Amino acid sequence: MSPDGISVLLVDDHRVVLEGLELLIGANSDLHVVGSAASVAEAVALARASHPDVVVMDYRLGDGTGADAAVAIRKVQPAIAIVFLSSDDSEEALLAAVRAGACAYLPKSKAGAEVATAIRRAADGETLIPAGRLASLVARIHERERDQAERDRLLEQLTPRETEVLLLMAEGLDNHAISEQLGIGFTTVRGHVQNILEKLDAHSKLEAVARAARAGLLER
Repeated sequence: MSPDGISVLLVDDHRVVLEGLELLIGANSDLHVVGSAASVAEAVALARASHPDVVVMDYRLGDGTGADAAVAIRKVQPAIAIVFLSSDDSEEALLAAVRAGACAYLPKSKAGAEVATAIRRAADGETLIPAGRLASLVARIHERERDQAERDRLLEQLTPRETEVLLLMAEGLDNHAISEQLGIGFTTVRGHVQNILEKLDAHSKLEAVARAARAGLLER
């Protein structure tokens, strides 16, 4: 940190946001903007040239994400503090930002004073993301990944025709109605239904539909 205070690089692909942030930061005597960028590539180049103490950036950028920019910036200047200021409040974005080395992730609705405080704390080496929230987030992400893996596994087991039959089962159609709907024989439908029950480890059509629903297999 220089005697002039905390140097800040701004990254956002909306010019009006950059101008607003420049005014906000300029109102604080201990903070000063050393540059502004509108893309990942520009952010990395400016960070390398201006050596800011803190980078304040959006998550969504035209040529990638703020996480991409953070990873690239910290490869050449690992001591730079990264503060995200974004309208993307998804858990995936937050986790990607943290994995990229962010020390704060703020919504754009935050008041100017809070943003300035976050910049100061980030420059001091603080992490503003509560450990409890992060642990809970990681657990939920891992759970969703497991659910997706299970869904993919079941989808790989079911043939396209079995998936069609399963969807019609979920609509409440019996075997005769499914036979007419798909234009295939009744015995063929019974064979598909039996295969579905075995693959979903179900003992009835109702249980198979319930298992398929929980696994997300009924989403068209």
